[in-house]
Parts: sequence; C-alpha cells; structure tokens
Amino acid sequence: MKILSLCILAAGLAAAETFSGTVVDVMCKGKDLAGHTRSCALDCAKSGFGLVQADGKFLKFDESGNARTLSLLKKSSKEKDLKVKVTGTADGDVIKVQAVELLP
Repeated sequence: MKILSLCILAAGLAAAETFSGTVVDVMCKGKDLAGHTRSCALDCAKSGFGLVQADGKFLKFDESGNARTLSLLKKSSKEKDLKVKVTGTADGDVIKVQAVELLP
C-alpha cells in the first residue's frame, strides 16, 4: 500500500520549468510592454502579475508568484524593461511560481 501511495504522489508532482519574458500586472497585460513601468506594476499590483513570453503568450502567476513578484519589484530600482526568469510549473495558463528573478 505504501508503494502505491508513493507512486500516486510522484505522478502528481510535475517537474519545475523555467519561463522567461516580461513581467506585467494583469490590468496592463495587453498594453505596450516597452512603455510599461515598475511604478505602474506596483500601482496595479492588486490585479496580480504574470509573464508575457516572446511569442506574446500571457501566463498568470499564482498567489505565491504574485507575492514574490511584488517583493522583487519593491526592492528593485529598475524602472522599465522588466525581464524576468521564473521557475515553476504551468497549470493551463497559470504558473505555480517557485522562484522569480529580475534580469539585468
């Protein structure tokens, strides 16, 4: 029975992936990314955050990812071109974020 339980648990765990793109608040996801600022992202933080990939696909962050991103943006002095690397697992169009890093 223990082996069966471990197999079921292991099957439910997805391997972490790395995603990259531009972090943006949900309210501004369809707007001009080049002109989107850290200040705007902080002002609209209540809407949550996500990642716009190079192909234009938007992946929303889970609650943990929203909190991590908000903390990261508050500490940063970078005002534009908010490129990030995100580690986590995709569940549809939502990333279950394990880590987020602002790129130089």
